[in-house]
Amino acid sequence: MMNTQVATREMFLAGLVNQCEKLGAANLKSSVYGLDDLRDIAAQYVFSSHFPTVKDEEWRFTDLSPLLQIPLNLPESNQPEIKLSDITMPVKDRADLPLRLVFVNGFYAPHLSTVNLPNLPLDFYTGNLSNVPEKYQGRISDVLSKHRQQTEVFTALNTAGLADSAVVFVPANMSIDLPIHLLFLTAPGASPTMSQPHCSVIAEPGSNVTLVEDYATIGNVAAFTNAVTDVVVGENATVNHIRLQREGGEVVHIGKSAIEQSRNSRYTCHAISLGGKISRHNLEVFQRGEATETTLNGLSVAFGEQLSDTHSLIDFNYPHGTSRQLHKCIVGNKARAVFNGKVFVRKAAQLTDAGQLSRNLLLSPRARVDTKPQLEIVADNVKCSHGATVSQLEDDELFYLQSRGLDLERSRYLLIDAFAAEMLNLLPIAGVAKMLSTCVAIQE
Repeated sequence: MMNTQVATREMFLAGLVNQCEKLGAANLKSSVYGLDDLRDIAAQYVFSSHFPTVKDEEWRFTDLSPLLQIPLNLPESNQPEIKLSDITMPVKDRADLPLRLVFVNGFYAPHLSTVNLPNLPLDFYTGNLSNVPEKYQGRISDVLSKHRQQTEVFTALNTAGLADSAVVFVPANMSIDLPIHLLFLTAPGASPTMSQPHCSVIAEPGSNVTLVEDYATIGNVAAFTNAVTDVVVGENATVNHIRLQREGGEVVHIGKSAIEQSRNSRYTCHAISLGGKISRHNLEVFQRGEATETTLNGLSVAFGEQLSDTHSLIDFNYPHGTSRQLHKCIVGNKARAVFNGKVFVRKAAQLTDAGQLSRNLLLSPRARVDTKPQLEIVADNVKCSHGATVSQLEDDELFYLQSRGLDLERSRYLLIDAFAAEMLNLLPIAGVAKMLSTCVAIQE
């Protein structure tokens, strides 16, 4: 029986890799970026790896076996007929996010995108990989080449099928005033779809940019989203990054965000997870110079039988780095949330100041959260702290609100909204925060 299960898992991976190789080779030429070699290396890594199970330490709370039951197919580059009116936006007024780059099932959709707006700086580029200006292709190639050293099977799977990519390039000392909306849609097909969005963001020294990385589905379709995003933050650059996962209830979502910060850079991530049957986000921040500032804010909301998993890593390798991380989970019904936050402080990273806090709200007796803030410190002159809390709605607080004339449902909503608002109010785009607050209320 065990051998049969292992064979099924490995056949599943092999079948996806075979589809990935054909799709990648057919849709994206490798003359500029050397993608044939890159995809081959990634494919070989997947073939030599195994499908994660709960026996693996990094996956012990997240059972991916339901994914094996979905007969997945990678979509062709020809896209289904989608209109902008079909898309539910993360803001009430579409004008709040006018600069938009849309991908459908992993492929660029220029008819849905608005990237050629007036008054944008001349050398700024946002588009897909095939249209990157020649003067930026070397930098993009450097970012893609990082994936030659594979360490994780789903990232390698994404690389093995690299067929298109969103690209944002902000030249040195340039500030982009408009937020950039990177919208990745999964659309229904003849069979359950596997989409592999890829995104490369480069903020050159002294630049400033705000990103909204947004994952959504059209209809309640069974699908698998396997996403990879690379963000390079140059010296003294600032990147504000909102990552929003709001896919349908039959979607398995696995995402990887790999961040590199140079000297004196500032990176802030607001990771909001609302959708998906199973959702996993691996957020990794690597310090490449001293005096970096890193802020990670996370909110996971899970109801029904959802599973929402966040694994984060901040790796300090240089002195005078600072980080602040606050992750919140709201879990109801029979849902489950997982948070594992690691902070590594290497010997050279003296005078590091790192703080990490996990706060969790359980709304039913059958809801569950597994939280593990984790510090590993080798340096001897640091200021680091971590903590975790798990609580329920307080009866006294509910009674107080009801004594003021509110019914039980409204009282619960106000307390849950207040718990989430601490995170949502930190978002740099007010319209996004307002719409997300509404989404949390609907789920509850």
